[in-house]
Amino acid sequence: MGAADQRHFNNLRAAHYPPEHNQLPAHITLFHQLPPSCLDELDRLLRRIAADTPAPRASLREIYSLGGGVAFRIDSPDLLAIRERIADHFAGMLTLQDQGTPRLHITVQNKVAPGAARALLAELAADFAPRALAIAGLAAHHYLGGPWQQAFARNFRGVRA
Repeated sequence: MGAADQRHFNNLRAAHYPPEHNQLPAHITLFHQLPPSCLDELDRLLRRIAADTPAPRASLREIYSLGGGVAFRIDSPDLLAIRERIADHFAGMLTLQDQGTPRLHITVQNKVAPGAARALLAELAADFAPRALAIAGLAAHHYLGGPWQQAFARNFRGVRA
């Protein structure tokens, strides 16, 4: 995300996500698991995509319940097109979970009692209005059994025609 949006959603996660489960900054998941053996190939692909692709247009569409948490739904055909480009490149290597089209979102609370989630949903929805969301780049992370470690990040540099 762009710096201001990243700070905003990191702050929401810090305030509402149980600390023992908040192992990663706010993010938009495009893939849950790519084979570790293709990390260098992924880096080369994301470098090419970032170099020739303008930052995707995106908007926050709504706040919704996860049952035990709260998330912001994202509308971005541009980001889904980038994700499809990556998925096509790694066809045959994707997990079953990653073979479908994701519902883009940012989770700000999870793994809490349903009542706590309903209260946060009501609080955030009270003054929510759909708005643009800045998407600055793409990143990959290593899962370390709890915490995550960033492998690399690539910012979009393409020019919008």
